[in-house]
Amino acid sequence: MSDDAVSTAPISANAIRRRGLMLVLSSPSGAGKTTISRALLAMEQNLVMSVSATTRPPRPGEVDARDYHFVDRQRFEDMVRQNELLEHARVFDNHYGTPKAPVEAALSAGRDVLFDIDWQGTQQMRQNAPSDLVSIFILPPSVAELEQRLRGRAQDSDEVVAHRMAKASDEMSHWPEYDYIVVNAEVGQSVAAVASILAAERLKRDRQIGLADFVKGLRGVE
Repeated sequence: MSDDAVSTAPISANAIRRRGLMLVLSSPSGAGKTTISRALLAMEQNLVMSVSATTRPPRPGEVDARDYHFVDRQRFEDMVRQNELLEHARVFDNHYGTPKAPVEAALSAGRDVLFDIDWQGTQQMRQNAPSDLVSIFILPPSVAELEQRLRGRAQDSDEVVAHRMAKASDEMSHWPEYDYIVVNAEVGQSVAAVASILAAERLKRDRQIGLADFVKGLRGVE
């Protein structure tokens, strides 16, 4: 081989890596986003749930650091002041927020992060990380079905159910701010729809790091 000859090893497709994405599910309380989230997590190995911090007390069966980071008001205010949260909002007289550091670590490692947050938090995340965000709003099939689901949980008083129903209309008015809309008439179909959205978003050109070099290798271009 002459000194002028160039030996170029082909670049393997394995060299393409992907930055993770932030998948947001929002809905009125009782529309099914939590059920869909749990099903999606069970079927997607590369998807992890973001654990929010909140000032509300735990509900029966909830575990600290698994379901939420349960903190007092002072600690939450400290987290806001120290810019430790990707987003935060007040909902039903309690505060919720997403710790920033574990989310960025997951995205950098190529893992996707699932968020169960409201429209206020979604707006903040769109401002803070628009290229990483994929947002889906879950709608109930009817108002009557939404109320039936809330009462069927047997977790809230009649007063709380009435309050959540009153808020549902305002929450649903924010549907145009989301990338995708899923009407949750049947849970299995809704889970499949959300999984399809996730699969398509993972294949977006801009999320695939090293793709340009791989294509150059395929074309024999330096």
